[in-house]
Amino acid sequence: MGADGGTIPKRCELVREKKKKEKLDKHVKNATKWRNCQLTQLPLKKPVIACRFGKLYNKEDVINAILNKTIGKSASASHIKGPRDFVELKLTVNKDFKRGDVKGDDYNDVNQTEFLCPITNVPMNGMHNFLVNWICGCVYSEKAQQEVRSTNCHVCGGPYDGTKSVMLNPEEETLELYKAKWEAEKAEKAAAKKEKSAKKAAHEQVSGPSTSSAESSAIKN
Repeated sequence: MGADGGTIPKRCELVREKKKKEKLDKHVKNATKWRNCQLTQLPLKKPVIACRFGKLYNKEDVINAILNKTIGKSASASHIKGPRDFVELKLTVNKDFKRGDVKGDDYNDVNQTEFLCPITNVPMNGMHNFLVNWICGCVYSEKAQQEVRSTNCHVCGGPYDGTKSVMLNPEEETLELYKAKWEAEKAEKAAAKKEKSAKKAAHEQVSGPSTSSAESSAIKN
């Protein structure tokens, strides 16, 4: 074995190569999520919004879909009912990004994207985790949050609440947590509405329907 000059790859080398391939495939798969609107698949352009699940959309496309009542037919955006379900992102433009074909001797870095983290300068290309502060809409990398400890927003210095930050294009496990939280909030609101209606009905049953002052005056006369 090996007399022909060939070598037999070790198991650790095969595992390492497999991981490299999986990481590359994952990067290619995620790239479109960071470059395209999840509703129309058209390139993202400001103003860009994120839903409570961390998916990215062109604001104009989502607003039009809501007004035209077609958003409910979209598998990727049917959960968006109105402005409360999304936040407009304050994105930092990457000055090194070149849109379209690169001509001449210019070098086209495929890892560069239109937006980046204003603190660490890492690009929003799917290789790094990014967060949005739901309170103000500021976007920054998870790396920035880990390196710079702060009780305020890492970008604008405004209010910050860790429970109200959303991971953009999260992993499946985190996405399921966001969906569960959303379902719980919906159930809580529905229960509160039902309780309010029950109390109103009980009050009317005891005191009778309220009458207006004009109706009371007519009864007295």
